[in-house]
Amino acid sequence: MRRVAFDDLEPLVAALVAGETVLLPTDTVYGLACRADDPDACRRLLLAKRRDLAKPSAIVAGSVIALPLSAPARALVTPYLPGPYTLVVANDLRVFPWLCGPTPERIGVRVPVLDARLARAIDDLGPLLLTSANAAGEPPVVSFADATRVKALAVVALDGGTCLGGAPSTVLDLTGPERAVLRPGPVS
Repeated sequence: MRRVAFDDLEPLVAALVAGETVLLPTDTVYGLACRADDPDACRRLLLAKRRDLAKPSAIVAGSVIALPLSAPARALVTPYLPGPYTLVVANDLRVFPWLCGPTPERIGVRVPVLDARLARAIDDLGPLLLTSANAAGEPPVVSFADATRVKALAVVALDGGTCLGGAPSTVLDLTGPERAVLRPGPVS
């Protein structure tokens, strides 16, 4: 695993282009990421994390405009993002079905508050699959030092110190008539 800083994102970008897994800080916790448009990389990452492949996973972009959403779905997410939310919306464009589990008509999206350089790099690459860096049932990974358990899963790790949120993102389902909290997080 190669440790990099925000002023040298080239190794991180190269690893993602090559289909590898990287470790990234977000505004809430650290996550393991790969390109969402690479089904094989997504499968490898989810299996390495021992995550059920049938469980839906969210995509992450560096900006709201870079999310591959229909105009109505984009209008729903805009008031919340960027921010500490993962939002489940209609997947009208049917993108990334391998990440949607049994419901390809719905997709989770996230735009964390990121360092501007990292946000631009993600937008240049396209959406990422990003899953929390902790194992199921383990506490969230909120600092680079805490990531020792998962660093072996990543080829490159971006050292962002300590994440300010300290808890995984709040997950909201925006597909029904009422917004539903699927997972509480840093925002109630």
